[in-house]
Amino acid sequence: MWVVALLLALVLALIPHFLWLFSWLIARCLHHSVPYSPFGWSALLLVLLGWSLLSYGFFIGRLRFSVKEVAYAHPAVPKSFEGYRVVQISDLHLSTFEDRPEVVQRMVDSVNAQNPDLICFTGDLISLGVEEAYPYLEALRKLSAKDGVVAVLGNHDFMIYSRKFKTEEERMAETERLLSFERDTLGWHVLRNESYRLLRGDDTITVLGVDNHSCKEQGYRTVSLGDLPKAMEGTEGFRFLLSHDPTHWDAEVLPETDIPLQLSGHTHSAQIRLGDWSPASWVFDEIAGLYKREDKYGERTLYVNVGLGCTLPIRIGCDGEITVMTFHSK
Repeated sequence: MWVVALLLALVLALIPHFLWLFSWLIARCLHHSVPYSPFGWSALLLVLLGWSLLSYGFFIGRLRFSVKEVAYAHPAVPKSFEGYRVVQISDLHLSTFEDRPEVVQRMVDSVNAQNPDLICFTGDLISLGVEEAYPYLEALRKLSAKDGVVAVLGNHDFMIYSRKFKTEEERMAETERLLSFERDTLGWHVLRNESYRLLRGDDTITVLGVDNHSCKEQGYRTVSLGDLPKAMEGTEGFRFLLSHDPTHWDAEVLPETDIPLQLSGHTHSAQIRLGDWSPASWVFDEIAGLYKREDKYGERTLYVNVGLGCTLPIRIGCDGEITVMTFHSK
């Protein structure tokens, strides 16, 4: 974090100095002078502003989260699932809270307080290795919903950003340890290109889950291991999809399936929002919240959760999110 603060200070300080140098050179050619003082003070103020924002993002912003209520209506939702409450959480990146572990317990308590029928975790439990998750075992075990916790794997869950794994076999072995932690230790239903049926009497809703499937260049390494046709095999009726990366929606879900609803995470909304704008819009078409399209299959919906954890440990104007989606039959 201190490296980031120093680099930011350097960049912010250089901007007014480059402007002063440019002005000084032009003035010199015209036999004029340009005072340095306004540029020097501007550099100092920019550095102080940058450090203030970083301090807020680290000490306050990354620890904040809110509950967002979303109503979802579709004619294919069975009547017996009217009012069904799906709580979505995403991108925990548990190393975010290594200095404030009590925040994870607060998140778990907030999820349980929503009285969920189902909890959906849309990937990235960790950032670099499964050991990041072990300190939160007891807290995560307390996540409780009538139909349990369903999860998928995000790009970080495949350990592709850690340098400690020298071979592909070591990396995949660590992913298997993470799977074992989620499935066997926490008791979550981890869907790896699979489906999970929810029952209410004779009615069924099917949850589809795929491995991370990135369908757009994002400026950093990622993975595309999702197999949606495999996950859909033998399913019918109302289905919704858990897919970590929202680019999957435009690339495959919309053009090749009739799936009405997808839940995603991944973008973090860049952990920075200024009003309705986020730097994530430079990379992603869908960065946060609810998106709808109409096509021959009717209304299609994507919800992008901005996550609870961080990759860089700051959040500015972009609190973490617990989404409560209530199903309704039109």
